[in-house]
Amino acid sequence: MRFVGLDIGERRIGIAVSDATGTLARPLGVLRPTGLEVDALDVVSNEIARLAAEEDGVGAIVVGLPRRLDGSPTEMTPRVEQFARRLGTKTALPITLQDERLSSREAESRLALSDKNWRSRKARLDAAAAAVILQDYLDGRA
Repeated sequence: MRFVGLDIGERRIGIAVSDATGTLARPLGVLRPTGLEVDALDVVSNEIARLAAEEDGVGAIVVGLPRRLDGSPTEMTPRVEQFARRLGTKTALPITLQDERLSSREAESRLALSDKNWRSRKARLDAAAAAVILQDYLDGRA
């Protein structure tokens, strides 16, 4: 069973997927909806439906939950929680919120090891952050 990881942002949503064993996460891509409150829900639910229709399917969704370093919520936290609730009404898949503190920084560090071009890294950062979030979740299940 595969898992889908999401890094929700204002303009971009990073998406990652695990292997069929639910062991390793990999970046899949970046979705660019018009806005979080406009069409992001439809864009994300359509992509998840596409992935679920593939041979390995999808068993659950992991959504990165923004938090400050001290664990307190950010201004984005309630928006992501609301998005996850709304996504739950569009899909029968279980949704888990996963702490995403420092996921973008870790993703940037990993990308910098293999790609020295900042613009190229920036284009892939959201998907890489989604993979970090998903991998953290998968590692916590083991």
